[in-house]
Amino acid sequence: MKKIILSLLSIALFSAYSFGQTADEIIEKNTKAMGGIEKLKSINSVVMEGKVNAQGMEIPIKMIIVKNIGSKVEFSVMGMNAWTIMRPDSGWMFMPFQGQTKPEAMPADAIKEGTDMLDLEGELVNYKEKGHSIEYLGMDDVEGTECHKLKIITKNGNVHYELIDPKSFLTVRKIAINKSGGKEMEIQTDLSNYKEVEGGFMFPFTVSSMGGPMEMTKILINSPVDNSAFRPTN
Repeated sequence: MKKIILSLLSIALFSAYSFGQTADEIIEKNTKAMGGIEKLKSINSVVMEGKVNAQGMEIPIKMIIVKNIGSKVEFSVMGMNAWTIMRPDSGWMFMPFQGQTKPEAMPADAIKEGTDMLDLEGELVNYKEKGHSIEYLGMDDVEGTECHKLKIITKNGNVHYELIDPKSFLTVRKIAINKSGGKEMEIQTDLSNYKEVEGGFMFPFTVSSMGGPMEMTKILINSPVDNSAFRPTN
């Protein structure tokens, strides 16, 4: 009986501590773990290279993002080069392995959801000034670890959830609520294998989602990028 009482007391104390946290306190610790607010605000471009393992295939992938300007994802499937481009007000995709013969414009919903990724500081940094709202939802399980859960509603009206490890205060899972054809769908992405890259920034080198795990081999911060990369070409 004594052990049961002590166990219940521990759970109660843990719950009280967890809900005693505020969103701003967790964001502050997360920002510090990622390298600090000044470092995050100094990121103007990110270039990432890696590979995706999907359906038995190893697909090379390259991502280029310039802060608030545009993003481009390039990959090759069955010997055919494909890409997607996102800008604040427009987006295109070219998927020849799906029968496309020329670039096609992305639907408005996809553009609205995709433009949030152009904020290289991350949605948590200076979220109030950006017009986002964030709510702390307590703890939630991620592969056996109880993590802090934040609900983010961006200025654009997009809804995301971030789950943050209580020890490292790094984000280990993101859940996006995507809308397509009038229906909502959860897109879960797990982040792990964090490493420090040049400049003292922390980035996950393993990103796992419904498309398969992606392993980064190179991440460059603030390398020169020609903005012409974000113009659709055949």
